[in-house]
Amino acid sequence: MPKTTLTLSSKNYSSWSLRGWLMAKLSGIKFEEVVVEPNDADARAEILLLSPSILVPCLTYAELKVWDTLAIGEFLNEIAPKAGLLPKDRAKRAHCRSVCGEMHSGFVSLRQALPMNIRAEFPGFKIWSKAQADIDRILVIWSECLAAYGGPFLFGEIGMADAMYAPVVSRFRTYGVKLDGPAKAYADSIWDLPAMRDWREAALAEKEEIEELEVEF
Repeated sequence: MPKTTLTLSSKNYSSWSLRGWLMAKLSGIKFEEVVVEPNDADARAEILLLSPSILVPCLTYAELKVWDTLAIGEFLNEIAPKAGLLPKDRAKRAHCRSVCGEMHSGFVSLRQALPMNIRAEFPGFKIWSKAQADIDRILVIWSECLAAYGGPFLFGEIGMADAMYAPVVSRFRTYGVKLDGPAKAYADSIWDLPAMRDWREAALAEKEEIEELEVEF
């Protein structure tokens, strides 16, 4: 059987890499990681939101290449349907796709103001109003999903939507965003996943730094 690989960028800085990697882990497929160094020009452009397209992560499966994060999730759901990345119920699945799509294409202010940086801690970080509006919308999404489907994850069982929002959990911790109630319990559940612990350990072990994301501003 051809080797399956997942091309990733920095585990400390790349939110897209985390999404794709966590989806692959949740799917249960066996894959090898191919790491693109953060100082690679294309990888750096994507991490700093300077690239018009997101080409990392990229899943290579039986000579097929799938590089958009939503496409990776949909593809993994096709080849590993028992993992339940997407809900089986049609209406629930449509809701899940909408929630994932909103994360994929939106929240630009949050991305710009609170870039992912797992190694960093910025207590008392001042969040500007547009980023706060994004945070408020994310908390509404979490609240609605948890209330509708009973938790502990957004659609009951862990799946694609949780992978899409996992970097947000990391950002909230880095920048000291206060959570309470069901939102805090949900964020803690994501943070405590064994796969997330593995990702954090690898992120903390990285030596490369991107100067623009290490400055407290």
